[in-house]
Amino acid sequence: MEFIYYFGDVFTPLSFMLLLGGTIGGLILGATPGLSPTMAVALLIPFTFQLEAAQGLILLGAAYTSTVAGGAVSAILLKIPGAPANIATTLDGHTMAKQGQGARALQLSFLASAVGGIFGVLLLIFLTPVLAQWALAFGPSHLFWLAILGVTVIGTLDSASVVKGLLSGCIGLWLATIGFDDIMGAQRFIFHPALGGGINIIAALIGLFAIPQVLTMFAKGRHNTGAEVIEVQRHSILEAFRELFSRTRALSIGTLTGSIIGLIPGVGGQIAGLVAYDQTKKFSSEKDKFGTGHSEGVIAAESANNAMVGPSLVPLLTLSIPGSPTAAVLLGGLLIHGIFPGSDLFDNHPDVAWTFINSMLIGQVLMCIFGLYVAGLAARVAQVPQSVMAAIVLSLSVFGAYSVQGSMGDVYVMACLGIGMFFLERFGFSAAPLVLGLILGPIAEANFIQGGMIADASVGKASYFLTGGLNLFLIAVVLASIAYSVWMELRSRRYTTKEEAQA
Repeated sequence: MEFIYYFGDVFTPLSFMLLLGGTIGGLILGATPGLSPTMAVALLIPFTFQLEAAQGLILLGAAYTSTVAGGAVSAILLKIPGAPANIATTLDGHTMAKQGQGARALQLSFLASAVGGIFGVLLLIFLTPVLAQWALAFGPSHLFWLAILGVTVIGTLDSASVVKGLLSGCIGLWLATIGFDDIMGAQRFIFHPALGGGINIIAALIGLFAIPQVLTMFAKGRHNTGAEVIEVQRHSILEAFRELFSRTRALSIGTLTGSIIGLIPGVGGQIAGLVAYDQTKKFSSEKDKFGTGHSEGVIAAESANNAMVGPSLVPLLTLSIPGSPTAAVLLGGLLIHGIFPGSDLFDNHPDVAWTFINSMLIGQVLMCIFGLYVAGLAARVAQVPQSVMAAIVLSLSVFGAYSVQGSMGDVYVMACLGIGMFFLERFGFSAAPLVLGLILGPIAEANFIQGGMIADASVGKASYFLTGGLNLFLIAVVLASIAYSVWMELRSRRYTTKEEAQA
C-alpha cells in the first residue's frame, strides 16, 4: 500500500495542471486522425526537459491515456479511427451515430474506457512491485537477453512480416552503435559531425513517428477527406451509466482481455480492442446485432483499449521491456531524466514511480469527465485540413528536435530518419521495433561487454550467456516469439491463398 503515501504529490498545483492539460490535450489529439498515441507522446517529450521527472511523466502518462480514449470520437462520429486501437469501435459506434445515438455511443465509450482503465492501473499498482523484486535476480547476461527479447517481441508482433520486423529491430541496433564506443572510445559510423555524440533518442523518436505522418498528410494535399461530422444529440448520462452496468458481460470481457493482452510485450491496443470485440460477440446471445449499432460492441472495444494501458507499463517499469510502442517512447522519457526502469526503480525513485502511477489512476477519472464535454469540440478539430495539421505537427517536430541540445544537427538527424522511415513504411517496415532497437541497443551492448568481462574471469562466455535456468528461459521465449510469429504469418498466407482460390 506504499502508493497511498504519494497521492498528495499528484495534487500539487503544477502537477495537477499538467495532468489536466495532458488529459484535455490528449483527448483532442486522439480525436485527430493520424495523430496516434505514440506520436503524441513523442511530440510532448521535449516539453518535459525543464520539469522534474515525476511531473514530466505525469504529462506523458495523461496524454497516453486520454489519446487512446479520444480516438473513439472520430471513430464514432467520422468513421475514422483516431488511432489503430479504435478500429473495433467504428464497427458499431459509427452505426449508432448514424442512427442518431452519437451521444449515447460517446458516453458509453468514455465510461467503458474509464472502468477498463482504472482496472488496468490497479493491476499496474499491485503487480509492478512483485515483479520488481523478482527482477533483482537479473545479472548482465539476463539483462542482455531481456534487451534482445524486447526487440524480437516488438519486431515480430508489431509488423506484418516477421522478417521485416526483425530487420527493423536490427536497423535500430545498428543506429545505436553510431558515435563513440563507451568502453574503448573508438569512433563508429560518424559520417557527419552531428553524429559525434550518437543519435539523440528524442530527435529519433520524433523523426521516426511524426515525420512519416507529416509526409503522408502533405501527400494528400488539400483534398477533402470526405468526412462528415454527425451532430451529437442530447442523451442522459445516468441512462448511459445504467446501460453500461447492465452490459456487465461485454464490460468484463473487454476489461479482462485488454488487461491480459497489455501484459504481453509488443501486442498493442489495436489487438486488444479487436480480440475483445470478437470474444464478446461469440459469448453474446445477440450476435446478429453486432455491426448494426450494438452498444456491447462499443463497450467491449473501448474498455479493452484502456484496460491495456496500465498493464503495458508493467514489463516496462520492472524489466525495461515496453509492452507497447507508446510504452517504448515512455522508456525514452524516463531515460532522459536519468531514470532507468528495473528492479531498483521502486527503491531509488519511489516518489517518481508512485506519483506517475497514481496520476494515471486519477487521469482515468478526469479523462471520463472531460471526454464527455470535449467530444463535440474534438470532432470539429478532426475536420482541420490535413495540410494545416501537417504544418502544425512539422513545426512542433522541428522545435522539439532543436530544443533538446540547441543543435541543428539533431534537426538534420530527425529529418533524415523521418524521410527514411517514410519510405521503409511503404515496404512494410515498422517504426516500433526500430525505435526499440535504438533504445535497447546500448543496454544490450553494455551488459554483453560487462558479462563478457565477468565470463572471461570465470566460466567463459558460452557458459555464462548460454547456461543457467533464467538464461535458458529467456532464450526460449525469444525463439518462441519468433516461431509463433512465423507460424501465424504462414497461417495467414495460407488462409489468404485459400480465399483467393475460392473467389
